[in-house]
Amino acid sequence: MRNPPARVAVEALKLSSALAAMLLAVACTTGKPTQTAAAPRVVADIGTPLSAAAIAPWNIDVAPDGRGLPPGSGDVKTGAHVFAQKCAACHGAQGEGLIGDPLEGGAGTLRSAAPKRTVGSYWPYATTLFDYIRRAMPYNAPQSLSADEVYAVSAWILNRNGIVPDNAKLDARTLAAVHMPNRDGFVPDPRPGKL
Repeated sequence: MRNPPARVAVEALKLSSALAAMLLAVACTTGKPTQTAAAPRVVADIGTPLSAAAIAPWNIDVAPDGRGLPPGSGDVKTGAHVFAQKCAACHGAQGEGLIGDPLEGGAGTLRSAAPKRTVGSYWPYATTLFDYIRRAMPYNAPQSLSADEVYAVSAWILNRNGIVPDNAKLDARTLAAVHMPNRDGFVPDPRPGKL
């Protein structure tokens, strides 16, 4: 005797195939033209146009070549004080890292079995350091540092990595001119208009 559930499954398959064929035949013989979806309607007056002043607080990106750096300046000595007050709790007193990443050291380790990726060893542009600090630090109060404080902390971190001297004072012009040790360590972006 054949297996009854298998026979039921075969009969159900035959029935569904026949039903699909009938529906297809009906659809093909209705003679009605197919309708296409209507073009989406453009809706006006949604949202609020933004002024340049409204966008300005969010338009703070800094390009690798320094475009977007704000006015201001900061030196290594001032950066040491700002870092001690606002950054050391996470990054350690000398930038060696605690709950936050280490910011100094790692020179010459990128090709080793245990690379130490820090600002000094890995980052290709000093302007990226400024941009990141300005946007995201301190962790508990991002975007709370003034431009002068960000220049100063950037100067201190770059000094800790031996990239700028003890008497360095950074501003938009001098920060963009800093040549990072790993500047040529990345594959260039091939897209037009990208640095």
